[in-house]
Amino acid sequence: MKCELCGGEVEKKMVSYILFYEGHWVIVDKVPAKVCKQCGEKLFSPEVVENLQKIIWSKQKPIKKVETPVFELV
Repeated sequence: MKCELCGGEVEKKMVSYILFYEGHWVIVDKVPAKVCKQCGEKLFSPEVVENLQKIIWSKQKPIKKVETPVFELV
Protein backbone atom coordinates (compact mmCIF):
# COMPACT_ATOMS: atom_id res chain seq x y z
CA MET A 1 0.00 0.00 0.00
CA LYS A 2 1.19 3.52 -0.80
CA CYS A 3 0.67 6.71 1.22
CA GLU A 4 -2.08 8.88 -0.24
CA LEU A 5 -0.13 12.05 0.61
CA CYS A 6 3.40 11.38 -0.64
CA GLY A 7 3.34 7.95 -2.30
CA GLY A 8 5.74 6.45 0.24
CA GLU A 9 5.61 2.89 1.51
CA VAL A 10 3.14 2.23 4.37
CA GLU A 11 3.68 -0.28 7.19
CA LYS A 12 1.43 -1.55 9.98
CA LYS A 13 2.44 -0.30 13.44
CA MET A 14 1.07 0.24 16.92
CA VAL A 15 1.05 3.97 17.72
CA SER A 16 -0.12 6.42 20.37
CA TYR A 17 -3.12 8.59 19.49
CA ILE A 18 -2.94 12.03 21.14
CA LEU A 19 -5.84 14.49 21.22
CA PHE A 20 -6.69 17.72 23.07
CA TYR A 21 -10.32 17.19 24.14
CA GLU A 22 -12.43 19.35 26.45
CA GLY A 23 -9.41 21.15 27.89
CA HIS A 24 -7.30 18.03 28.52
CA TRP A 25 -4.76 15.99 26.63
CA VAL A 26 -5.90 12.42 26.02
CA ILE A 27 -3.45 9.67 25.04
CA VAL A 28 -4.57 6.28 23.78
CA ASP A 29 -1.71 3.77 23.49
CA LYS A 30 -1.44 0.63 21.38
CA VAL A 31 -3.55 1.89 18.48
CA PRO A 32 -3.17 -0.06 15.21
CA ALA A 33 -2.36 2.19 12.25
CA LYS A 34 -0.74 2.21 8.86
CA VAL A 35 2.22 4.61 9.00
CA CYS A 36 4.08 6.05 6.02
CA LYS A 37 7.82 5.36 6.20
CA GLN A 38 8.52 8.54 4.23
CA CYS A 39 6.30 11.31 5.68
CA GLY A 40 5.00 9.71 8.91
CA GLU A 41 1.30 10.11 8.06
CA LYS A 42 -0.86 7.80 10.21
CA LEU A 43 -3.89 6.11 8.66
CA PHE A 44 -6.58 4.54 10.87
CA SER A 45 -9.29 2.10 9.79
CA PRO A 46 -12.92 3.15 10.32
CA GLU A 47 -13.23 0.53 13.09
CA VAL A 48 -10.23 1.95 14.94
CA VAL A 49 -11.62 5.50 14.65
CA GLU A 50 -14.95 4.28 16.06
CA ASN A 51 -13.19 2.61 19.00
CA LEU A 52 -11.12 5.75 19.67
CA GLN A 53 -14.29 7.85 19.72
CA LYS A 54 -15.96 5.45 22.16
CA ILE A 55 -12.98 5.55 24.52
CA ILE A 56 -12.63 9.34 24.44
CA TRP A 57 -16.33 10.24 24.54
CA SER A 58 -17.18 7.74 27.29
CA LYS A 59 -14.79 9.50 29.68
CA GLN A 60 -13.91 6.13 31.18
CA LYS A 61 -11.26 5.97 33.89
CA PRO A 62 -7.76 5.85 32.35
CA ILE A 63 -5.29 3.09 33.21
CA LYS A 64 -2.79 5.77 34.30
CA LYS A 65 -2.20 9.53 34.31
CA VAL A 66 1.01 11.35 33.40
CA GLU A 67 2.26 14.79 34.35
CA THR A 68 3.34 16.91 31.38
CA PRO A 69 5.54 20.02 31.55
CA VAL A 70 4.27 23.01 29.54
CA PHE A 71 6.48 25.76 28.11
CA GLU A 72 5.86 29.01 26.23
CA LEU A 73 7.94 30.17 23.29
CA VAL A 74 7.89 33.94 23.81
